[in-house]
Amino acid sequence: MHPHPIATSQTQTHASLLARLNAAPGDQAPEAWREFLERYGDLIRGFCRTRSLAAADTDDILQDVLLNLTRAMPGFEYDPAKGKFRSYLKTVTLHAIFKRSRQARGETPLGDHEHTSGAHTQHHPAAGDSALEDQWETQWRRYHLRRGMNRLEAEFSARDREAFERYAILGEDAQRVASDLQLTIDNLYKVKSRLTNRLAALIAEQIDDEG
Repeated sequence: MHPHPIATSQTQTHASLLARLNAAPGDQAPEAWREFLERYGDLIRGFCRTRSLAAADTDDILQDVLLNLTRAMPGFEYDPAKGKFRSYLKTVTLHAIFKRSRQARGETPLGDHEHTSGAHTQHHPAAGDSALEDQWETQWRRYHLRRGMNRLEAEFSARDREAFERYAILGEDAQRVASDLQLTIDNLYKVKSRLTNRLAALIAEQIDDEG
């Protein structure tokens, strides 16, 4: 598994990052937004790809998401009891996608009154679309898997991580993986068990942190 930008912000908790985005003045603001982009940019791009959007459109949508969040941050108070963060981010992302689609069709762009604010999910044209919900949840799970895999780098050897990725994630033949990495089959099974349990715990921690 190659290093990913997400790994650079592992020590930044979800709640404290949102607080920094809300409070960061002057020169600190770009750094806080860079960390947010490292954490969530890949998730948003992945979701855009499921919508068959071109790379240029995806970049524009990502910028629109960041702009909308920047506008919302001055009065933003994140309360997990009022809604999950992934639902909030999904709403902001979908608003940006529909805005871009309407502009491409020559329709009037969404006005400022339709921007998302607070931690609640506003109504928009995709509300209740089960296909979109499934696509977002799939990307969210993959995002957490990538984050979890990167966090394993600090705890397990490169050989153990390669064995786990090839055997447990990619589904390669156990005998081949064990032979390539000079492991016994029994050791390969133990590696899979250890990393599976740890990865599950890390992902549960990440999801709990994000609300």
